Amino acid sequence: MLDAALLFFAGLLGGMLNAVAGGGTFITFPTLVFLGIPPVAANATTTVAALPGYLASAIGFRDDIRAIHDAPFPKLTAWTMIGGAIGSGLLLVSSNEAFSVLVPFLLLAATLVFSFADDVRRMASRWRSAVVPFGLGILMPVAIYGGYFNGGLGIVLLAMFAMWGMTDLHQMNGLKCWLSFALSIVAFAVFAAGGAVAWGPAAIMGACTITGGYAGAPVARRIPRPALRMLIAVIGLGMTAIFFRRLIQGA
Repeated sequence: MLDAALLFFAGLLGGMLNAVAGGGTFITFPTLVFLGIPPVAANATTTVAALPGYLASAIGFRDDIRAIHDAPFPKLTAWTMIGGAIGSGLLLVSSNEAFSVLVPFLLLAATLVFSFADDVRRMASRWRSAVVPFGLGILMPVAIYGGYFNGGLGIVLLAMFAMWGMTDLHQMNGLKCWLSFALSIVAFAVFAAGGAVAWGPAAIMGACTITGGYAGAPVARRIPRPALRMLIAVIGLGMTAIFFRRLIQGA
């Protein structure tokens, strides 16, 4: 019962965070690892569990997505799925030992990107003249990263959108949720074929991300974002410290 309760609340909060500001992985991935699921399977399960939440969030942002003009949605979706398939395949060939070494560094990088998200987007917006709007040159490596490790993907996507010249944050959040859903679809197929998903926890957590993800869209318009970002950054740094400690103790 305690495990089910942890999965329930982790999925609910993770889905909401992914819709509002990103950072749901800081909740869902550590929860699965602490429940005894091996790191590679925990990462795969986190991505699969986030899938319905991304779809619910995209539905919540549907009006904002419709308002995006001139975006080649089929092309962006296809390239995101191709990159996600490559990243997911790389995860499957990673051993738990090798991935465990990478996890604290990946969490730290994701936390830093998240913590300075506004600065990252402002810096990215200055490079608009050097980047083709809706170009695919930086989408592929971003999608590969998302397929391998979902942490911080939303923030990286938002920075990329800023480089493309987008300025409406709600439209950017909507496109972020849609591309994250597309990436998770192909990751789901790869991870399922590779037997890397813990289906029981994925089902519980995934069901809860639907509620959290759909509720997160209207919350995104009301919640004080600085306070929320501070809370998620603290959680991310705390989880990073815990995984560094586990790495040192296991060395």
